[in-house]
Amino acid sequence: MTTNEGLSRRKLLSIFAATAVVAAPTYSNAFGILRGAGDIRRVKMYNGRTGESLNSIYWVDGKYVKEALREINFFMRDWRTNDIRNIDTRSIDIMSASHRLLRVREPYLLLSGYRSPKTNAMLRSRSRNVAKNSLHMKGQAADLRLKSRSVSQVARAAAACNSGGVGRYSGSNFTHVDCGVVRTWGR
Repeated sequence: MTTNEGLSRRKLLSIFAATAVVAAPTYSNAFGILRGAGDIRRVKMYNGRTGESLNSIYWVDGKYVKEALREINFFMRDWRTNDIRNIDTRSIDIMSASHRLLRVREPYLLLSGYRSPKTNAMLRSRSRNVAKNSLHMKGQAADLRLKSRSVSQVARAAAACNSGGVGRYSGSNFTHVDCGVVRTWGR
């Protein structure tokens, strides 16, 4: 588990106690997560390319945890170039809300987070499914997979957030989520 230096032991204990009280909430969208005492948001991911894992509480009682966001930015970096960009918190919220809606414990497998323009151009030269102005280059998108859930299940959970784009790439076994215009595509 990742701990955040900015959190005291008492605060962490109160967070974990709150998670036992707050059952699986429902979301009308990713930004409508329950507010108030004990409100936390967590993101859990694994990167098969780097071998790194992330299990981070990035939001506590209405505030983003800066150190946790730095960890997420580093984790979701372009692993090909090691370039780092701030990941849009709206995308992180969509990933977190979707994960909770799916009621799974396993982390997402992160296939692609931030992409440098160089990496995006290289991928675009190899596939017609890579957008020229991809939201990955703005730190606003992620390509994700869960072993225990289908692409359709992950996509339905992300689409239920009604907060961005959701693409189904069943042939490649991943779901694209972003905080851009609300839209869906793929099968």
